[in-house]
Amino acid sequence: MEKIASFTVDHLRLLRGIYVSRTDRTPSGDIITTFDIRLTEPNRQEAIAPRALHAMEHLAATFLRNHPQWKDRIIYWGPMGCCTGNYLIVSGEATPADILPLMRETFAFIAGYRGEIPGATPRDCGNYSFMDLDAARNAAQTYLDEVLSHPTDSNFNYPG
Repeated sequence: MEKIASFTVDHLRLLRGIYVSRTDRTPSGDIITTFDIRLTEPNRQEAIAPRALHAMEHLAATFLRNHPQWKDRIIYWGPMGCCTGNYLIVSGEATPADILPLMRETFAFIAGYRGEIPGATPRDCGNYSFMDLDAARNAAQTYLDEVLSHPTDSNFNYPG
């Protein structure tokens, strides 16, 4: 079998950032863009705890699907299996620079969130108690401060 594209990215040199993982055209001709929202440097920094990623998933998905300008373009937000980031899938073509303001808003929302996590009930979630809001808030604030506040080209382009 051929390696899929995401397994050809040099994870030894990959930085935290926002990357276009892929752009696809559906059979009906629609374009969708998948973003790699990388929160930690793979294999060099500690991964995000799964409970924090789960809380972040609930908060980010809720925020994005209610965003006044982007809600109709949001297809999916979810954690990576390696726990180093999240995937965001949007309809249409978009670049990391296009979604940078949205990601700043999203991570500021998570970092400042207080209260009950949306959908964190036995009726609404398959593992509702498997969440850590404080860790999600801390990870979001770190990403906001250290990456999203002053990204460079290396935070937007996969290493060559």
